[in-house]
Amino acid sequence: MDFLILNKGFPILSVLIFLPLAGAFIAMFLSGDKVARVWALIVTSLNAIISLPLYSAFNSSSYKFQFAEHQAWIPQWNINYTLGLDGISLLLVLLTTIIMPLCILASWRYIAKRVKTFMICMLILETTMLGVFAALDFILFYIMWEAMLIPMYMLIAIWGGPRKVYASTKFFIYTLAGSVMMLVAIIALYLHSAPHTFFIPALMGQPYSTTFQILIFLAFFVAFAVKVPMFPVHTWLPAAHVEAPTAGSVILASILLKMGTYGLLRFCLPMTPQATLTFMPYILWLSVAGILYGGFTALAQHDMKKLIAYSSVGHMGFITLGIFVLNFRGMEGAILQMINHGVTTGALLLCVGMIYERTHSRELATATGVGKYMPVFVTFFAIFSLSSFAFPGTNSFVGEFLVLAGGFANHKLVTAVAIPGAILAAAYMLRMLQRVIWGGVNNPSHEGLLDLNTREIVTLAPFLVFVFWIGLAPGPFLSVMHSTVHHLLAQVNAGVVHPAIACLP
Repeated sequence: MDFLILNKGFPILSVLIFLPLAGAFIAMFLSGDKVARVWALIVTSLNAIISLPLYSAFNSSSYKFQFAEHQAWIPQWNINYTLGLDGISLLLVLLTTIIMPLCILASWRYIAKRVKTFMICMLILETTMLGVFAALDFILFYIMWEAMLIPMYMLIAIWGGPRKVYASTKFFIYTLAGSVMMLVAIIALYLHSAPHTFFIPALMGQPYSTTFQILIFLAFFVAFAVKVPMFPVHTWLPAAHVEAPTAGSVILASILLKMGTYGLLRFCLPMTPQATLTFMPYILWLSVAGILYGGFTALAQHDMKKLIAYSSVGHMGFITLGIFVLNFRGMEGAILQMINHGVTTGALLLCVGMIYERTHSRELATATGVGKYMPVFVTFFAIFSLSSFAFPGTNSFVGEFLVLAGGFANHKLVTAVAIPGAILAAAYMLRMLQRVIWGGVNNPSHEGLLDLNTREIVTLAPFLVFVFWIGLAPGPFLSVMHSTVHHLLAQVNAGVVHPAIACLP
């Protein structure tokens, strides 16, 4: 296969994908809640450790897919087991592997019933998420994409809040409906390719007509817009966020939403470049609508988890804005902001979960004034809140600055209209922060609240490291995506792609 130089060494991507699945299988035979927790923590931590060499071994000067693996799967239909990472998917894989053990730690006391089943769902979910980001065959990608729905549905439906059935069902139906559109696009691409193939990089190089590109773009866009979620197909997200257990909310915000923007970058832009240029103005305005709607709606919330959920609609709007301004700064800012949102919003949801464990409420009125009794907690909470509205020195500032710089370079009016979204973010985050830290003269009694314990500090500390690391020294994160972004923009501008995949020795 001309596009692949096979990796003859350690199959690191296969190990990363299937180690959690093997861990889930072994967990079926374990007994005891504590054993299940410890086992899940060991497996996810081991996966995180194994993934770290990916960064140091990655050749950032090349746009080609690296660490590639290829095996024939169903030869008569040209379906293969093909994996690989570029500068975009590398960061998302690392984000996934690092966050998963932290989610296990966050669930240590929060999940008290059917613990083994919960841990099995978490491990299976990690397998499917990593498979989505690493797959280079459309059938493999689609299987992982669909399989991800099952454990996520169970996390919400079994361990969720009072309206868990409604939230889990809505999440499943919305995402499945989008997936059907994506399947139609995949089949159409297969039938129009010569020779017929499901190999994703090869499908980028086909000479599709403008009409065909528009139809494929729309099918893909519906699927990925639901997953982002973009306004106005966002309504499943607040319900899912509010009802999901803490770990489920973190995974939903930090990783699952990024699958939507990843799909836009991986498929819509390079496979349908003419259609991308055609629909670009409309998507930019949809992004701005999401930014403003998410900001205004978050400002009206009194449930902290729902506030963060609506803030995600606004933050993801900045990401899609950065993608579709179609220039280098905007796109790099969007990709970096995908990582930043995963770090900051995941950390905020963990903080809300820690308050909920103590007060059994997510209402701002109940959490008012806890700063007097939980100084360590509010220190973490304040830093993550500042990051959320892109305070200088934090990670989100770098990403948002690049998005706005890219936007003003090519689309001044759209970007100017989006600016109030950044102001709204400061308004709703500072409002929540002020209430939680100080409150007022009628604060509820919090004398019995205990500050963060060692496990909770260990859970939040890695997020804090990335907030300041990316905020003060973003170079290591931006450097790995330079070549990939340059190549992706060249594909869009030329309307032609010449994919190739290489592996490091």
